[in-house]
Amino acid sequence: MSKQATIAAQTPFARAVVTGDLDALEQVVAPGSIDHDPATGQGPGPEGYKVMFAELRSAFPDLNVEVEHLLATDDELTFAYIISGTHLGELMGHPRTGRKVMYRGMQISRFDSDGKLVERWGSSDELGMLRQLGLAETH
Repeated sequence: MSKQATIAAQTPFARAVVTGDLDALEQVVAPGSIDHDPATGQGPGPEGYKVMFAELRSAFPDLNVEVEHLLATDDELTFAYIISGTHLGELMGHPRTGRKVMYRGMQISRFDSDGKLVERWGSSDELGMLRQLGLAETH
């Protein structure tokens, strides 16, 4: 794949997450795709991503992801992003707070020659998000 094809492969994944059309992940994630930094209870492949993002979108129905920096190779895409949203649903067993959050993250995605996601490494400031919601102590 080319760098542009790698960027194009990530676009439908991002669209599915932001719009909540999580069934679309079936088309862009390889069945055995591995997330090296999975959420609690997240399994492999498209189903694992659907479970993870369904919980996040349920907690933050207005979820938005803004890419700040992007670097692409022929099969990998690395990007820094900001997640924002309003906590209007249960999250990790905590009831809604109605508070808005904004926190950073980074991700590396690797794609196969068909443009399907086969591996993901990622990290986001989950502690910062929980602090903004008043669900973790600030020091």
